[in-house]
Amino acid sequence: MHIAKQEVPVRIDVPGARARQAPDFGDASGYGKISGEYFSLGAGTDIAPLLQGLEGDLCQSPHWGYLLQGELTVTYADRTDEVVRGGDLFYWPPGHTVKVGSDAEIILFSPQHEHGRVIDHMLNKMAG
Repeated sequence: MHIAKQEVPVRIDVPGARARQAPDFGDASGYGKISGEYFSLGAGTDIAPLLQGLEGDLCQSPHWGYLLQGELTVTYADRTDEVVRGGDLFYWPPGHTVKVGSDAEIILFSPQHEHGRVIDHMLNKMAG
C-alpha cells in the first residue's frame, strides 16, 4: 500500500508546522490500526507545551519513522535526549517529546487511536 504526500490529509496547519495523517494505514498486532503520517516542522518548534496535560506531559504513542531531512532532539520520560538526523530510521516508545533543531521532514507510522488522541489534544491546546 502506498500514498503520495499530497494525498495525506492535513490535520495541523499553522505557521512553522504542518502535520498530515493517513488513517487506516496498516495494522500492528496489539495496537490496532496504524496511521501513516507526514510532518513538516520548522526549526525551533518545540511540542512540549502542546503535550501539557497528557500523562507525564509527554506523547504516549509509540512511533516508527524516517527523518527525511533536518534534525530533531527527542527527550524521553527518563530525561535522556536522543538526536535524530536526516536519513535516520527511528522508533520512539511512549513517553517522549520532540524539539526541532533544523527544518525537518518526517515520516511516522503510529497507532491510529493513541496518536489521534495526542493530535486532538494538541489541536485543543492551539485553539484554546
